[in-house]
Amino acid sequence: MSLELIAQNKSFGGWHKQYSHVAETTQCKMRFAIFLPPQAATDKVPVLYWLSGLTCTDENFMQKAGAQKMAAELGIAIVAPDTSPRGDEGCDVHGNAIANDENYDLGQGAGFYLNATQSPWAPHYNMYDYIVQELPKLIEANFPVSDKKAISGHSMGGHGALTIGLKNPNSYRSVSAFSPIVNPLDCPWGQKAFSAYLGNNKADWLDYDACALMQKSQENQHLEILIDQGLGDNFLAEQLKTDNLKKVVAEVDYPATIRMQEGYDHSYYFIASFIEEHLAFHAKHLTA
Repeated sequence: MSLELIAQNKSFGGWHKQYSHVAETTQCKMRFAIFLPPQAATDKVPVLYWLSGLTCTDENFMQKAGAQKMAAELGIAIVAPDTSPRGDEGCDVHGNAIANDENYDLGQGAGFYLNATQSPWAPHYNMYDYIVQELPKLIEANFPVSDKKAISGHSMGGHGALTIGLKNPNSYRSVSAFSPIVNPLDCPWGQKAFSAYLGNNKADWLDYDACALMQKSQENQHLEILIDQGLGDNFLAEQLKTDNLKKVVAEVDYPATIRMQEGYDHSYYFIASFIEEHLAFHAKHLTA
């Protein structure tokens, strides 16, 4: 599978690189960014996969989170994929929402890290398979990384990180999230996306709901989870539903730490404030 280098920048002794490639799972060209720490020049390093939120691309985290310095010190690579298929010549992926459009939460930029089953989304909106299967194989085949993986994300990407980690506990060493959508069955963003991508049978939605997945998780498959949620987040009550997950964590005694941070909002100012703590959390598990 050929990779096309789009851009590269040296950063804290390592390299930030941006690539595109034709993906089998989404049947179109995809883009991702990777930060390779200086240790990757001589050794294989573990990988943190970062999943971004609604309307974002691979660039948001790499340019705004300020993660490269700590990642370079810890010797962790970071891979940031796009949030959905975007299409290319001869590939119409449907949905062309932009941030200020009323449909910003569906279609391009809003893949929700699931495998769509409904028309017209099903051929291309297979972000779950892309993140879980295709992208790690591509990264491990083309870059000096090991098979040790962790996963994190923000908002819709936090939803993706939690659900992917909960569904694949043997594939990831740890999971973290900022401002995640934890109960999409019970919020407008999730209900709109799941109805379109998965259809109206809500039983099918349970496979992509962190609260539902955690409720039925087996104790011997529990992963360490760290979640930060800002109390000044405008989306907290209606969309994110953090209290719903806190109840499940208590019910099943899941090893998840949920920190409610006074005054912080939904922005990358929040992420930048705590990203180094999340990287240190993952490093503890990735280097064990």
